[in-house]
Amino acid sequence: MAVKRSTPKSPTAGARRNSTRVPSLRWNWDFGIELSDVDTRRLLALLSALLDTSALGNAAAAAGMSYRAAWGLLRGCQERFGTDLVVMERGRGTTLTPFGESLVEMDATARQALDGVHHVWERRMRDLVSPVLQHAAASPPLRLYASHDLALADWAEHGRQVPLEIAWRGTEEGLAALGRGECDLAGFHVPESWTKRELASWLGRWLKPQLHVCLPVMRRQQGLMVARGNPLGLYDLADVAAQSGRMVNRQRGSATRSLIDQLLAAKGIDGRTIDGYAHEEFTHDAVAATVAGGSADAGVGIMAAAVRYDLDFVPLVQERYGFALRHAALESDAMQTFLRRIAGTTFRSRLEALPGYQRLTTTRVGKWETFLTAA
Repeated sequence: MAVKRSTPKSPTAGARRNSTRVPSLRWNWDFGIELSDVDTRRLLALLSALLDTSALGNAAAAAGMSYRAAWGLLRGCQERFGTDLVVMERGRGTTLTPFGESLVEMDATARQALDGVHHVWERRMRDLVSPVLQHAAASPPLRLYASHDLALADWAEHGRQVPLEIAWRGTEEGLAALGRGECDLAGFHVPESWTKRELASWLGRWLKPQLHVCLPVMRRQQGLMVARGNPLGLYDLADVAAQSGRMVNRQRGSATRSLIDQLLAAKGIDGRTIDGYAHEEFTHDAVAATVAGGSADAGVGIMAAAVRYDLDFVPLVQERYGFALRHAALESDAMQTFLRRIAGTTFRSRLEALPGYQRLTTTRVGKWETFLTAA
């Protein structure tokens, strides 16, 4: 079914906090399933995005929500409707059912019919409100390219006035973007077993020690996520290979993917021989959901994701997560605000509520060698 769409794009976390958005006129559906207006808009944006991509993670990002939120929204709506909106198949990703496509088509057709009526009132509202907003315009949020992390995502989504516009990127992609000046901060994680020399050599692939500094923030547990009760007795990736188990991988360029390949190489295992090695997901939530849904027997991710999806967790590596940034940007108002907030009680309390995390007590911006030594 070919569907023409005219659905509004959902804002990103950063854009939602930017007070200079253009005033617009909104209307919404009541599907009769006790769904809030916000979730109704999110559902339609998510279904619309799934017409362009079969990767639920990419569709969730396009709809302005986390993978976990998208997964939960779809599951909850399907239960309330009593019929499927999407079909999730291994190797084919997530596709809309005829009912899901019909919802998107109806919404798009209705918006096109109402555009002419709305335009008049929307223009009058902009003429009235825009001059007022220009006087109260806030500085643009910082651009953060970060390796996916549940604590950071939770803080950005629920913390008040977080001055960030986050794009989830693989660690290597984020650091490379920082080195090219395309973002203000890059979130990355490394094993705590690394030496200062190993860290400096790795960061030096993209950054320069005279231009860039690091901010250590937290520790987290990374390990094997398996079904409740660990029915196959999987305690490392070698067990997955030996038991002919199915794995779900992380995308190339992510630090977790590098960790997976290093763990396999240490055991002399060619990952390509494991069923599911080519199945890549972009977040810890996506990996956990794949295991929880029965499409894989194991995946590597953080403890918080395993607990969130009621999975067993086998610890493998203790990691340190933090940020890299340009030294020249330290004194900007936006960066100073970010540094205060990341050291504040809101982030600390939300971090302490997630299993497998530990907040570092000394979170100061410094030279690369201090990243691994901060307590």
